[in-house]
Amino acid sequence: MQDLSAIPKNTGVYLYKNKAGEIIYVGKAKNLRNRVRSYFSKQQKHPRTELLVRQIHNIDFIIVDSEVEALLLENRLIKKHQPRYNVALKDAKTYAYIKLTGDTFPRILSTRRLTKSGTYFGPYTDGSARNELVQLAVSIFKLRVCKTLPKRACLNYHIGLCTAPCIGKVTKADYGLQVKEATAFLKGNTKGVLKKLEQDMKTASERQLYEIALEKKRQIDAIYQLENRQKVDTIKQLNQHVVAAKQFNKKMHFVLFSINKGVIAGKKEYNFELQDDLFESFIKLYYSQNTVPHEIIVSEPFWTSIPERATLEAYLSKIKGSKVKITYPIKGEKKALYELALKNIAGTSLKTLIELQNKLNLPQYPQIIECFDISNLGREHIVGAMTQWVDGNPNKSAYRKFEIKTKQTQDDFASMHEVVLRRYKRLSEEHKQLPNLIVIDGGPGQLNAALQALSSLGLHIPIIGLAKKEEEIYLPGESTPLSYDKNSEMMLMLRKIRDSVHRFVLAYNRKKREMKMREDAK
Repeated sequence: MQDLSAIPKNTGVYLYKNKAGEIIYVGKAKNLRNRVRSYFSKQQKHPRTELLVRQIHNIDFIIVDSEVEALLLENRLIKKHQPRYNVALKDAKTYAYIKLTGDTFPRILSTRRLTKSGTYFGPYTDGSARNELVQLAVSIFKLRVCKTLPKRACLNYHIGLCTAPCIGKVTKADYGLQVKEATAFLKGNTKGVLKKLEQDMKTASERQLYEIALEKKRQIDAIYQLENRQKVDTIKQLNQHVVAAKQFNKKMHFVLFSINKGVIAGKKEYNFELQDDLFESFIKLYYSQNTVPHEIIVSEPFWTSIPERATLEAYLSKIKGSKVKITYPIKGEKKALYELALKNIAGTSLKTLIELQNKLNLPQYPQIIECFDISNLGREHIVGAMTQWVDGNPNKSAYRKFEIKTKQTQDDFASMHEVVLRRYKRLSEEHKQLPNLIVIDGGPGQLNAALQALSSLGLHIPIIGLAKKEEEIYLPGESTPLSYDKNSEMMLMLRKIRDSVHRFVLAYNRKKREMKMREDAK
């Protein structure tokens, strides 16, 4: 190891090399000698930093005129050499694609990994728009989303989102036509698709097949809405980002919200092993590869002094070409934004929901789950309720109660049909976001009633029934339920969601009975 006292006190960039002469870390410093010496002090460091120090064999440095120049040079050198111990965005790439696999019966999916096989469309920087496009393609062209062809038809076939090549319901030639039309659509040829959908809607209406006509109309509206949104996205500039960090075990989890005129427009998540100065390293790395906003709101003041923050702002301003501000708010709306971002950092719920998506072969990650139940006492006080869960957490502001209007007799099936119809008729009319999964408290009877309500609205939302007796999952059109370990994280979450609506509807029923008793007592 060279003499550290020979390192100058100037501002610049230092490069750590191992015995093989490979650059293993690049950093910047206002005072090179003091910064390098801090690595070799007896002060306790993160294990990753300790491991880095043990591998340093040689130190090189480059002197510059200012801290901003040091940051810019550090960024260039990290991009060029990709040192092992510098933070890297390994957990999430900047761009993602839509892929049609090269299988005999191609599968559609969203991916960040490019291989030689399959056909790719993109890249897409807007994750929500990409997911909407995949969902539209599945809805219109009925393509499979399963990783491997199952031995029996899955949920998507039963709700009309797949032609089920797995059980021979479609020939290779006919499925090939579906793929050809989907390919044209994903390449941007929406005119041909819209023309066909409009003709199909007209034909269905003339034949009085109103459910099919309604489905075609919804697909047409969805394409127009997506096109309009994409036009807006091409001209708008995201003026704020919120960056929040939270430690789980030995890793730091970051979430980044894009804010446009006060509205959350997108979310990205990243995970890193703990190390020194991780927050600052993430900010520098992320904005070396992505658009810099006018303001970055952070969940903690990671700088040691006001001049240090000003240097980082100047560096980001240089990249952007205009003034950039970094803010750590202590009150008000901006504080609420980073607190919201912290709530969105994934924990065990994310893994459980991904497991649920894979086990049920859902076309989308089940971010929004809505659950329904009916409660009655004889012929009186028939009520329904719905609870909503977002990212595995209850969203109580979206809970809904339903007083049954169409049935005066005890009929759980008809009551379930009514509440599901009312809920999604309203959401459709108001063009509000639909759930990724519907859970019905009950078996095949309640499930079929709910499914009929969705069909009458022309909706294809994944839906399951969760029967209490054996805690089994029923799929539409399947007489044999799916059975999983009752104590698995997935089943515990589903039961937690189901129990929430059960308690909610019972409380509403009890309240209605008490009100009736008070009226009778008068």
